[in-house]
Amino acid sequence: MEDRQKQAERSIVKKFRKEIWRRFTKAVNEYELIRDGDKIAVCLSGGKDSMLMAKLFQEIARHGQKNFEAVYLVMDPGYNAQNLQRIRENAGILGVPVEIFRSQIFDIVAVEDMESPCYLCARMRRGHLYNKAKELGCNKIALGHHFDDVIETILMGMLYGAQIQTMMPKLHSTNFAGMELIRPLYLIREEDIIRWMDYNDLHFIRCACLLTEKKGTEIGSKRDEVKALIRELRKKSPYIEKNIFRSVENVNLNTVIAYKQDGVKHHFLDGYDKNE
Repeated sequence: MEDRQKQAERSIVKKFRKEIWRRFTKAVNEYELIRDGDKIAVCLSGGKDSMLMAKLFQEIARHGQKNFEAVYLVMDPGYNAQNLQRIRENAGILGVPVEIFRSQIFDIVAVEDMESPCYLCARMRRGHLYNKAKELGCNKIALGHHFDDVIETILMGMLYGAQIQTMMPKLHSTNFAGMELIRPLYLIREEDIIRWMDYNDLHFIRCACLLTEKKGTEIGSKRDEVKALIRELRKKSPYIEKNIFRSVENVNLNTVIAYKQDGVKHHFLDGYDKNE
């Protein structure tokens, strides 16, 4: 196990230095995600993204680039025994000292009997993670959303939500005072995470939702549709993903009909005649 752990760690800073390590440190520095004195709950679902995130936190701590403390939290929302065992095994292989705590989220969401329970489940999971992190004295939780999650969210908002918004690299919690959410994989491509996983012959759990198992289908097809759409657009231009990402960095308010800020809607006609 020690050899596999060392190989996985070495591959992050050697073979995948440009694609993973540099993009991780760029996000940490550019968005000021980690500050001296932070105690961060690194939240692990057992999937490829969050397990890589755990190794990146260990790596940056090993290099002494930031003075912070990390705890590695796994919330068990009701996983089956096989998935829970796979999480423990992978944590052992990678040398991640996980702390597992139980919740009843899958049972609660199942009672709601909704067609698309993912939104409620995600909100409940985050609430449980904030509670546990605060109990442990943490001031931040880290989630494993990556670059592809960000651009998919942008397109989903436009196509299905009639709004322009993005998944932010960090944000203050509105329900837990003094707590902050950070996304350190913000600039890392999913395809590079998969390459790192395959290179190290790692096998993580995928969707572990018990509701999905019972239905026999995948929930959340809108994101799958957008993912497929981006793949098709990429065939026409290799710059599509970067352009989607940069579109929310280059918003020109002079060419926007209306926008909201702090809950207040602003319309271009508000000051239109003043510019005659």
